[in-house]
Amino acid sequence: MLSWIDPLLTIYGFCLMFRIMLSWLPELRKYPLSNLIEKCTDPYLKFFRNRIPPIGGILDLSPMLALFLLQGLQTLLRHFL
Repeated sequence: MLSWIDPLLTIYGFCLMFRIMLSWLPELRKYPLSNLIEKCTDPYLKFFRNRIPPIGGILDLSPMLALFLLQGLQTLLRHFL
């Protein structure tokens, strides 16, 4: 089972990292791949954004927490499966 879950979580982690970069480089949002990545990652990120307010109203740390949680889950799955 891990043979397909691990690569899937790795790809999703890269999508999250790209999504974080999109917030720093908004000019990349004009490309179709950007829209696809936003649609794939926004539901997961919305879960964290609803629970963690931005620091000072501008610094949103929820994507970093979401990425760390995903990587932690991936590590646990590798260890136990």
